[in-house]
Amino acid sequence: MCSSDLRPRVVPTASGGEEVRTRDDRELVLRAIEPGDVAAMQRCFTRLSPEDVRRRFLHAMSELSTPMAQRLCRIDPAIETAYVLMDESATPAEMRGVGRIYVDEALASAEFSVLVEQSWSRRGLGALLMQRLVNDCRRRGLAELWGYVLMENRPMLELCRELGFTQRMIPDEPGTAQIGRA
Repeated sequence: MCSSDLRPRVVPTASGGEEVRTRDDRELVLRAIEPGDVAAMQRCFTRLSPEDVRRRFLHAMSELSTPMAQRLCRIDPAIETAYVLMDESATPAEMRGVGRIYVDEALASAEFSVLVEQSWSRRGLGALLMQRLVNDCRRRGLAELWGYVLMENRPMLELCRELGFTQRMIPDEPGTAQIGRA
């Protein structure tokens, strides 16, 4: 089943975020990341498998330090965009996914990263986050959106292919592809 078959319904909320309802009736709020999301990001990290961490960060990490979480949650909107999927049915609210870009103004391009918690994957949420990042790049007038993806990360490679990205192998990094879309 392709991710387009799983597209969640998205409805604007009064708070500025958007309500996201998956086909299996799970509900999240999609919104811009905020500086107050540090604890939720760290809790999300603790729920990731070592494999998920390696796929996202391209190396093993045992913890997401507070300074790193603070950096990831305090973005510079001139050169970064980050969206989170928050589960507000939990107390405190839990982060279930995050998608971000970092803009290289000199090259008019942006590097992306997307992560969806395993128990929330295969519901179209990664596609939703990627489409928002693609739209943000268009709004910024960027020439390319790209990212590094491990070849073993078949779901991400499939999603990128569906969204029109191409891939090329990186000679110095066996098992890693650079995915790009103009």
